[in-house]
Amino acid sequence: MIRSPLISVMTEAVTKAARSLRRDFGEVENLQVSRKGPANFVSAADHRAEEILRGALEKARPGYGLVMEEGGIVEGTDKSHRWHIDPLDGTTNFLHGIPHFCISVGLEREGVPVAGVIFDPIKDEMFIAERGKGAFLNNRRIRVAARNEMAEAVIYCGLPHLGRPAHRTFLSELTSVMSVSAGLRRMGSAALDMAYVAAGRADGYWERNLNSWDIAAGLAIVREAGGYVSDCDGGSDPLGTGSVCVGNEAIHGSLIGLLKKAARPATPAA
Repeated sequence: MIRSPLISVMTEAVTKAARSLRRDFGEVENLQVSRKGPANFVSAADHRAEEILRGALEKARPGYGLVMEEGGIVEGTDKSHRWHIDPLDGTTNFLHGIPHFCISVGLEREGVPVAGVIFDPIKDEMFIAERGKGAFLNNRRIRVAARNEMAEAVIYCGLPHLGRPAHRTFLSELTSVMSVSAGLRRMGSAALDMAYVAAGRADGYWERNLNSWDIAAGLAIVREAGGYVSDCDGGSDPLGTGSVCVGNEAIHGSLIGLLKKAARPATPAA
């Protein structure tokens, strides 16, 4: 496992925030029976975790900027580095008492994600990577899966939900990928989807209409696990476009081809 000062800063920050999330998750089941519901409570849990992360990261690297789900953008004196922070990725899962969510912290250096930590506090699984140093799950080195055929591949995806555009686009993509793959999964956490691809638990993943805090850590981890990353159109800036497609070389190439095919209008019958 990587023991650099940077990774130590990141893992210590997410470990502190995880204690708060674990406590709050233990209360969610009780809140399900209330008439008001747990939405306000979950929002507070989100903010508490983000405050812990921000405090720890600003103390360790005071000049770095921040891009946060709850707190917005904070410009730093160091214009080369920015943290991308998601204190609770998988909020809907958390809200419903489903134990599949995480804390995600990625570091961008001059526009490129160079380090990431994704921590699942319920399963006690920490995915980490730093540029040039490999990717790890706890103390074990991880690599993307070696399967090359879509017919053998399990693919993760994200479904557009209420308030998100592109339902028609997604349904076309879904049909295209579903028709040739071994199976599709929608797990509910973009960061964990990417971490699972890095660990070989899934063969590929795509999703549109994301934010930088959803994917910054995952991009670094997948790359260091030997994976290929792009946006859903094959472009080289998923962090900027907010769409992502990842997998090993073969599966990534196949996925991009299928997504492009789905985007083309059908040819009218003669």
